[in-house]
Amino acid sequence: MASITRAPRVYLRLIVSLAFFTPMLPAQAAGWSFYGGDEGGSHYSPLQDINRDTVGRLEVAWEYHTGDASTLRDDVPPTTFQATPVLWNNTLFFCSSLGRAFAVDADSGQQRWVFDSRPRFHPDDGTTKCRGVALWHDDTVGRRGQGECNSRVLMGTPDGRLFALDALSGRACKEFGESGAVDLTRGLGELRGNEAYMSSPPLVAGDLVIQGAAVRDNARVDSPGGVIRAWDVRTGALRWAFDPVPAGAPTPQALGAPPEQLYHRGTPNAWGILSSDTELGLVFVPFGSPGLDFIGAHRTRHGFDDGYYANSVVALELASGKPRWSFQMVHHDLWDYDVAAQPVLIDLPIDGAMLPVLIQVTKMGHVFILNRATGTPAYPVEERPVPRSDVPGEFASPTQPFPTFPLPLHPEALTPDDAWGLTFYDQQACRDKIAAAANEGIFTPPSLNRYSIQYPGVAGGQNWGGLAFDPINRLLVMPQNYVVTYNQLKLRDAIPPERLDSELDSYSPNLGAPFVIRHEVLLSPWGMPCIAPPWGTLLAVSLDSGLVQWEVPLGSVRDMVPALSWFPYFPDTGLPSAGGPIATAGGLAFIGASLDDYIRAFDIRDGKEVWRHRLPAGGQATPMTYRSERSGQQYVVIAAGGHAYMRTRIGDSLIAFRLAD
Repeated sequence: MASITRAPRVYLRLIVSLAFFTPMLPAQAAGWSFYGGDEGGSHYSPLQDINRDTVGRLEVAWEYHTGDASTLRDDVPPTTFQATPVLWNNTLFFCSSLGRAFAVDADSGQQRWVFDSRPRFHPDDGTTKCRGVALWHDDTVGRRGQGECNSRVLMGTPDGRLFALDALSGRACKEFGESGAVDLTRGLGELRGNEAYMSSPPLVAGDLVIQGAAVRDNARVDSPGGVIRAWDVRTGALRWAFDPVPAGAPTPQALGAPPEQLYHRGTPNAWGILSSDTELGLVFVPFGSPGLDFIGAHRTRHGFDDGYYANSVVALELASGKPRWSFQMVHHDLWDYDVAAQPVLIDLPIDGAMLPVLIQVTKMGHVFILNRATGTPAYPVEERPVPRSDVPGEFASPTQPFPTFPLPLHPEALTPDDAWGLTFYDQQACRDKIAAAANEGIFTPPSLNRYSIQYPGVAGGQNWGGLAFDPINRLLVMPQNYVVTYNQLKLRDAIPPERLDSELDSYSPNLGAPFVIRHEVLLSPWGMPCIAPPWGTLLAVSLDSGLVQWEVPLGSVRDMVPALSWFPYFPDTGLPSAGGPIATAGGLAFIGASLDDYIRAFDIRDGKEVWRHRLPAGGQATPMTYRSERSGQQYVVIAAGGHAYMRTRIGDSLIAFRLAD
């Protein structure tokens, strides 16, 4: 069993035999028609042409350039290319962070069409991103029908619009909304630049297209709300809207909002990927934190809890948008512990019965397994006491939920003895920082005028890349970050105005709140992490035992130390990642994600790396795989465009691999 050296793991109790295990898998045998492979987000493919024996023969089949990198244009915000393509009619469809949609041939990468939404950008916009598009087909005419807009591509834009495009031509479907687009900013109230937009693909279920949105973090207490809306995929008419506030909350107008504001402000938003179960008639929404991330006393200013659905998975009825159930994974979030990853839907035999479950990984390294029909935990979840806040006027939940199967995957505490450095001086400086900080475990709240340790940090644990499910070996495969965040609250009046921006390692604006937050990575004087490597891993959890079956470092420091790029050997120290894995019946897990510019393949049984390929830019995206209808060959595809905030190499490539003849 491959492993890494960390604190001893607690052995977990065994569950019932999974001899009759039947996962919820995609109906198509060789395609990838949803962002996560299927509507339940399994990130699994039954293809096995590329397998443990043949993966060494993988080579680049083609490379497509979008032209949409901020290094190529000086009139756009920093770009982050995180798209995962979807497949139909031997064509790959995807988007760029600058609001363009692309269709390329699945065998050659030859461009079929490009659509430019011509988004409006603002000087204060942060990095832009588009993780993918969604497909819809009018089944009344058949999926091969050649009528215009019988098959559609749905894409969100950086300036808050939702487009419907003809999948064959790339032209906007004029009958959808106004000239092919719906204005998603309508009803949100006053906006400051592109403050709310779709960073993740919408979800298509039946004749509905359902969208969440990303809202700028830590900007102001009255940030745009996180309403979830469903639109008629043919006409763009609004079918329903879910405003995430408690039932019976006063209307926005009763709280003084203007008539055109339809939804409450400061509520949690869902910027990640949604899943659906059309048989149960449910869509599953992973919500982040409300309003400001690190302070929360303001959340009850209206007489109700703005964070009622925060940090929860919420099951909404597809037909009406009414909540069927919700399960909260963090109470009164003070750590930016968004539920970021896509919920994964499979079926598990538990206590002698086949149970439809939802598996949710979190930034805390917690894995929650819920009955997706009812929202009740499939295994016990314990409410455990956690530290109280010492900030005047603030409160922290006295307990937090901890899963018992699997047990938490990430260490729950950091002590001065865990300090690490390249030299004794480095190590001692880190030890002193940890000893001086507020540090009471995983849910240590931010402290006023004193640094506090947050471990896992804001990047996780697990983040939006989520997991891949391997039904053959019954494994959950996922990346995990080991990054310590160092937080400090300050009174607003004590900070010079020029320091109040939203960049990492400085103070966030928090407009409307008495406190601002400084959040930074805990580093030594030499700029190295204060904990020993690995700083990022890939791991697999067995659903038979709940144990971590293997865990290996993911990434090397090659691209973090440019001056040493000539050096022939770089150990895999493991690095933080952004992106997710896929699993295949060929016994492989493919992943880019790490801060070095590689895509890798691992043997899914033991975590042994069996292949890697150098990318032209950072691969902070999730790959996909398919079999071409024309050539019959299996391809693996990944976006290599880098991540502006993570300072990886910026580019504009979509790269496809296939086996050499």
